[in-house]
Amino acid sequence: MIKRTLYFGNPAYLHKNLMQLKVINPDDNSELGSVPLEDIGVVLLDHPQITLTHALMAALLERNVALISCDEKHLPVGLMLPLDGNTIQTERFRSQIDASEPLKKNLWAQTVKAKIENQAEVLRRAGIDNKRLLALVPLIQSGDPDNVEGRAASVYWKLLFEDLPFVRDRFGLMPNAHLNYGYAILRAIVARALVGSGLLPTLGIHHSNKYNAYCLADDVMEPYRPFVDWMVYNMLQNEEITGDDISKEHKAKLLGIATVDVQIDGKKSPLMVGLPRTTNSLVECFDGSRRKIIYPEFL
Repeated sequence: MIKRTLYFGNPAYLHKNLMQLKVINPDDNSELGSVPLEDIGVVLLDHPQITLTHALMAALLERNVALISCDEKHLPVGLMLPLDGNTIQTERFRSQIDASEPLKKNLWAQTVKAKIENQAEVLRRAGIDNKRLLALVPLIQSGDPDNVEGRAASVYWKLLFEDLPFVRDRFGLMPNAHLNYGYAILRAIVARALVGSGLLPTLGIHHSNKYNAYCLADDVMEPYRPFVDWMVYNMLQNEEITGDDISKEHKAKLLGIATVDVQIDGKKSPLMVGLPRTTNSLVECFDGSRRKIIYPEFL
């Protein structure tokens, strides 16, 4: 079942009633709508005058819903996830913590390969020669000591946005802001799937910044990033993006990343539905029952 992504960009009072998320207009206390709690996967809060009850928060977290809070610039700044997302999570925590360095390096090499191959597919779909990118794939070694990922990124961004003065940077010129927004939503969806599979999103296989609470999410989302890139590229081509501002229409489209169709292990599914196949395969890699992570491909 595809879980819904809910966006709230206006003043609202949100509460739980009869297993529903109820949306109330704070000006006149009229009901604006309701959504069954079981249907929700992500909730994005993007207005300073949104109030939600503790009972609703607890009910959402019990159902592994990712709660995202935005700052005054309307960019995602916080993420809340459940503490207990899986019935045997202690066992899975242990296998994750005990993972050997050679295993983690091998998993990272698989991740880099999947990411570069998906980046190459983005270029192909855009009508851009991707041979330079594909030539880097055989150079990937365990742990990627030669930073093939970084070299590929340099080639990829120059080719994809060659008509723009583009440098991939968190605070750079367009379409960086739109990429950042899409990645933030993707990161929350990945973190949600990791928790649902009983993994600690903090302990990465490659990312290890001590200030980063979602290192594993940042690892696992890498091969999924090109799906955001493709979405933003098409928005640019259609002249929907003309500056750094992210409109409500842009947000609505980027929130749709959760329902983009992908192919995982030969099966077509919406991204949010397919993601648990990736995170569950990672669990199996940690416990020794499989050797490869299942990552998405473009259809």
